[in-house]
Amino acid sequence: MSSNPGIPATSHDGDDASASHEGQQHPIGLYLKVWVLLFVLSTLSYMVDYFHVGGVLRWTLILVFMALKAGLIISVFMHMAWERMALMWAILLPPLCLLVLLWLMAAEADYTFLLRGEFFK
Repeated sequence: MSSNPGIPATSHDGDDASASHEGQQHPIGLYLKVWVLLFVLSTLSYMVDYFHVGGVLRWTLILVFMALKAGLIISVFMHMAWERMALMWAILLPPLCLLVLLWLMAAEADYTFLLRGEFFK
C-alpha cells in the first residue's frame, strides 16, 4: 500500500492482492492453552480466599498469581512475545521504575513510622 494517501495503491500482480488478505496466522492452540492456564491461575487465586489463607502469605500469593496472569495476557494476547526487545524494554521499563520507587517510598515510610514510635511514646 502506498504511504501517500493521494496516490491509490495498485496491485501489479494477482498474487500481491491475495497475499495481503492472508495475513498472519493466529496460533489458536496457543491461545487456548493460555486461556486454560489463566483459568487455572484464577482458580488458584480464588482458592487462596476459599481456604482462608491469611496474613502476608495471602497477599503474596494473590500478587504472584496476578503478576503471572498479567504477564501471560501481555505476552500472548497483546503479542508482546513476538515484539523486538527494544520495544519490550520501552514498554516494561517505566512501570518497573515506578515499582522500584514505590518500594523505596514504602521502606522509607516504614522507617519513619518506627522512628516516630520511638520518640513519641
